[in-house]
Amino acid sequence: MKRANQLQPLSRQHHLGLNLSRHAKECIDEPAEISKHWLNITGYLKEMEHHFRIEDNLIVDALRPYQDSKPEVASVLNTLDEQHKALHALMEEGESSESSQSNPITVTQVRELATLLYDHIRFEERELFPIVESCLTEAELDTIYEASPDSIKRSDENR
Repeated sequence: MKRANQLQPLSRQHHLGLNLSRHAKECIDEPAEISKHWLNITGYLKEMEHHFRIEDNLIVDALRPYQDSKPEVASVLNTLDEQHKALHALMEEGESSESSQSNPITVTQVRELATLLYDHIRFEERELFPIVESCLTEAELDTIYEASPDSIKRSDENR
């Protein structure tokens, strides 16, 4: 199924995250590789803060009225919240490790964060976005598009 035009910028942002996380899931237990993959994943997640705000505010707020009448909406909202919290918690745990010389980032932490990011993006593309497309009005979808950074929009989207 083709993604709604208004959600395509968010989907484009997911592409890089899938690529980075797929490679990081295969990280070898070598300090240089661990550092490279950790910096790639955490750098990506930090750059995605605006993306998370769009999801946590615009998308969640627009879907909330449907959560009582549509169990699948309640389920995706719960999963979205849990996954966002888990991503932030793993990043904070890693930042604590980074600041401690005696407790560096491990290959397990890299793989865990990479797997969670990969699974989260797949969840959004396969479950969240189809529900967004089916429940939200054109005006609500347009609001999401307008909130998306201009740097990920295409001139031929005609929005």
